[in-house]
Amino acid sequence: RGCSAQRRQHRRPGHALMGTMDLKTDANAVTINLLLIVRPEEAASKEKGQREGQTEGGRGAGLRGDGNGNSRSQPRRGTDLNGRRGPTEPCEQTPPITSGPDKGTQVTVEIHHEDTSPPLIKRLSLGKGTQRLRGHENKGFQKIEAPRPPGAKDLHAYPWDKSSLKSLPVDLQQLEKLDAYALKVNVKNSVEELVKALLKQARTDLEKVRAIWMWICHHIEYDVVGYHNKSQLSSKPRDVLQMGKSICEGYAELFEHMCSLAGIQCKKLSGHAKGHGYKTGQTFTGNSDHAWNAVYLEGRWHLLDSTWGSGSVDDSFTTFTQRYNEFYFLTHPALFINNHFPDNSNWQLLKPTLTLKEFENNMLRNSNFYMLGLLAVHPDTPIIQTVNGKASVSVDCRPGTLFMFKLKGTDEQGLMTLKKHGMELDVYPQKTGSHKLEIFAKPSKAEASDDVYKCVVEYVVECESVDKAMRFPKDLHQPVGPSWFSKRHGFLRPSHREPVLHTNDGRCSLTFTLGKDISVLTSLHTDGGSLAQDMGRRHVLQIHRGNQVELKVHLPHAGNFVLKIYSKKKSDPGNYDYIFNYLIRCLNTEVKWPAFPQSYSKWLQDYEILEPLSGLLPANRNVQFKLKMHGIAKVLVQAENTYPLTQNKGYWEGTCNTSGCREVFVMVHENANHSFYSHVLKYEVETQ
Repeated sequence: RGCSAQRRQHRRPGHALMGTMDLKTDANAVTINLLLIVRPEEAASKEKGQREGQTEGGRGAGLRGDGNGNSRSQPRRGTDLNGRRGPTEPCEQTPPITSGPDKGTQVTVEIHHEDTSPPLIKRLSLGKGTQRLRGHENKGFQKIEAPRPPGAKDLHAYPWDKSSLKSLPVDLQQLEKLDAYALKVNVKNSVEELVKALLKQARTDLEKVRAIWMWICHHIEYDVVGYHNKSQLSSKPRDVLQMGKSICEGYAELFEHMCSLAGIQCKKLSGHAKGHGYKTGQTFTGNSDHAWNAVYLEGRWHLLDSTWGSGSVDDSFTTFTQRYNEFYFLTHPALFINNHFPDNSNWQLLKPTLTLKEFENNMLRNSNFYMLGLLAVHPDTPIIQTVNGKASVSVDCRPGTLFMFKLKGTDEQGLMTLKKHGMELDVYPQKTGSHKLEIFAKPSKAEASDDVYKCVVEYVVECESVDKAMRFPKDLHQPVGPSWFSKRHGFLRPSHREPVLHTNDGRCSLTFTLGKDISVLTSLHTDGGSLAQDMGRRHVLQIHRGNQVELKVHLPHAGNFVLKIYSKKKSDPGNYDYIFNYLIRCLNTEVKWPAFPQSYSKWLQDYEILEPLSGLLPANRNVQFKLKMHGIAKVLVQAENTYPLTQNKGYWEGTCNTSGCREVFVMVHENANHSFYSHVLKYEVETQ
């Protein structure tokens, strides 16, 4: 559109620039030949400026702390793929062009009119020959092309489609040998020598990236001291290698440099992170606070974070624990966005992209959430309000996951139930205000090293009113009610699948079909010390009929009670294991049931009391007895006098008078030839 050129000379303080420019034009293009002479003091000044930009107090943005204890400098702003104005990555740092002191550097640039089609390949001539990376140790490394920006084929659909956790199919078993090799490489004299050593066992680009990733994650520590004293920090790859520690900026720069030496396109990215110190629902303002990388493999860009892959820091930010985290290697972008928000939205690698506000408002699901096979949470917002004093949460997952929770540090203010494909939780805060709710999970068939509950998601529960009626006994153990876990331990087909039993008259009954070789123990608990341990067992009566067990419960008074159920194999002489519990509620203040009669070791599990069920007999009365027992020769009831029971169709029946006695015993003669009786039941008699 008509092009004119003017010769200008522009000087900045501390810079010396001299040059000439020749201009030729034709119908479609303008070719400019420039001769530039860059004096050494300018190169030195440029390098110094780059150094200052990476340390606190330098020109431009200083380093800021991130949620994971990381820091980095402030990038420039630009436009995203959709043409929206927004922050972008800092410009690529290219090695200074080396030429003679007065020879200058010849650069040829072709400028095309807007209405013409440029050639497919643009040439950039950098003097004679091909340029190699600086340093005498770079033989064998070729300069790679500048990374291309992400395009349509790099994008993944949002939200997550619940498929793979990674953006590229990775067979971790096939990489085990390479991983083991990379961990053993011990080269720290130069980055170049380290990369050469790592690549000896790596054939594909994926294997090259994997070897670099494994080495950095296991050999570079997070510099908690340097994080607090950034003036002493250097994020240059050679310094990070020699020190063996850095913050996120150093991790990302070392990763980028090692990939470039290996011939892999890699990009250092910056942005906000929901890492160490992140508070649920917080907003992000100011400079970006974290750095990570994107690598180009198999025709697409992929994301990874070697800082978070290497371990974690403690709450006080004084100790780093090296704990490898596989999740942050080639993480699926729809999962990576949970806690990484890049300055340039193109590098979300998502369609559609998320706004910063959406990122702030989204639930934080950490790596444990996905590594444990969890799929979704409801509600999907980090701050939830109670309704009439109650807030509800549920988690969807693959079968076989155990859960627990803490509301303001305790699990006493909620009711959690395990489902085949997840968990449901109702919480009832007993104070108004904001409450931190943490959900923990672990696999049920965990190895010893994994046998700990890991925090998978956090909420803030805003409580405006308290439901005082929903206070639970301290003995209530989470989760509550029957589940796949109790089924696995042989308690099949429960008559009551809900975790809470409501009774108006203070009595209830539950039945289960039992698996083979299972012995059951039960006990009843409540707050206030009204039930001693032995009495807690006597308020539950077991009745066995074949492979079915019935649990009859008679409550001593109104209130909230916990029915705990234990089991062991009959063939196992060891202790009983706790399996699950129910919450039993009774509001009727008239309720006052006595305990069942006390049983002795000779009372077998498949014996049954039909009457009297009450362990407290009326005084001066004739009391009817009906008991189901097998393999017995004689049965006597011992009161003031002795009363024999007679056998009738499998039942032992008879009457006993309670006058003049405080206790009544049922005794059996197991064999007609034996001369002694064994006690099997004991009743008490009311005092007049």
